[in-house]
Amino acid sequence: MSYIECRKLTRAFHKGDTVIKPLRDLDLDIEEGMFLALMGPSGSGKTTLLNLLAGIDTATSGSLKIGGIELTSMPRSRLASWRADTIGYIFQLYNLVPVLTAYENVELPLLLHNYSKKERHAKVSLALDLVGLADRYDHYPRQLSGGQEQRVAIARAIVGDPKIIVADEPTGDLDAAAAAATMAMLKRLNIEFKKTMIMVTHDPKTAAVAQKTLHLEKGQLIENNA
Repeated sequence: MSYIECRKLTRAFHKGDTVIKPLRDLDLDIEEGMFLALMGPSGSGKTTLLNLLAGIDTATSGSLKIGGIELTSMPRSRLASWRADTIGYIFQLYNLVPVLTAYENVELPLLLHNYSKKERHAKVSLALDLVGLADRYDHYPRQLSGGQEQRVAIARAIVGDPKIIVADEPTGDLDAAAAAATMAMLKRLNIEFKKTMIMVTHDPKTAAVAQKTLHLEKGQLIENNA
């Protein structure tokens, strides 16, 4: 059994009288500890699939099992708890809270758990240290470069020690040097810390860092390259 199993996974919604299906009967297996890149044109279903795997969205039909747990029938309240324990999400545009410091942004996900202040401090300090920002903990997003903001976003995604990290165009808003540093960091998380990594990207150079690349078009898997 694969760690992540999708069977006939479909996401549909109505736009007027038209039914739009960003994903159609998709079958996919992802092994634990894999670094997977998802590629395809805009509208191909990449981000829809990423959000289903992250428990942010729910499928219209089909099956999605992660670690043997069926997500498609899970109540939303339990899904939110599962997501907080299992998923770290890295957004393209960082999604940092501008009035919070780097430390406070990274601390945010921990507030959903029953950690003491001392425990939160230890986890946040470790996460910021891992991304090389131990000396920027009291800086606000406006005081950081784009690459540093993305590193704060990565620290926020890993602070709770999630099993799965999902990343939506993590280098899309970065220059070449910052993009390379970001990908080196994600590769380290995958290899050293054994995180299952699922990443959406348009950039073949970024995708090349992953162990495997899947191509989607019109909501269906069209190519599978190891």
